[in-house]
Amino acid sequence: MTNIDAIVIPERKRGSGVKMVYDLLRDEILDLVLPPGSPIDEVQLAERFKMSRTPIREALVRLSGEGLIDTLPNRSTMVSNIDFLNMHTFFDALVLMYRVTTRLAAQYHRAEDLRAIRAHQAEFAAAVQAQDALAMIATNAAFHSAIAEAGRNPYFIGLFNRLLDEGRRILRLYYQSYEDRLPQRFVDEHEELIAVIAERDVEAADRLARAHAEQIVEQIRKLFVREERLDIAL
Repeated sequence: MTNIDAIVIPERKRGSGVKMVYDLLRDEILDLVLPPGSPIDEVQLAERFKMSRTPIREALVRLSGEGLIDTLPNRSTMVSNIDFLNMHTFFDALVLMYRVTTRLAAQYHRAEDLRAIRAHQAEFAAAVQAQDALAMIATNAAFHSAIAEAGRNPYFIGLFNRLLDEGRRILRLYYQSYEDRLPQRFVDEHEELIAVIAERDVEAADRLARAHAEQIVEQIRKLFVREERLDIAL
């Protein structure tokens, strides 16, 4: 029995089948439980989720719309590959949104925003302490999303959350490069971000957010270069 087969499927309410399938498959794709290039079979999914193929197909349409699965010319379906060739455009957008959202949080945050940010930071620190890679990815995204919320620009919030979601597969590879043992310095950098946001130091918020994002991007780039060299050597 595979890990996927072992996942307990919760009892579903009427009309919730599409969302349940979508949510579970999306998490499995983003967490690399279903790696890029994995085949997606409607019949097998219908058997797994114990439902007809109609809600399965609807869930796959939603995942396709997010670019997470591809339908091939022969009508077979697979988990989409990560577009490494155009990764620089993703990195540019990600660094910019780290900076913009942190700047705005320093300008416009309220007391309740700081409480939410600190709560997410505590969860991230606990995940790092436990060296739980999936929890680290989820709590890190929640931390930065809370910062974006504090900036009160719904357009930036939506875009940043999309980038954070799209980056989950890349971050999973990144964490694996650390053998899922993320250094404590990431927790410390988050604390520094919280401090300058609380002080409403916009320029320091911009500077620290940029440094935080760029060092992650640089590490990911080094990882890809190393993997490419290994592939060539093999």
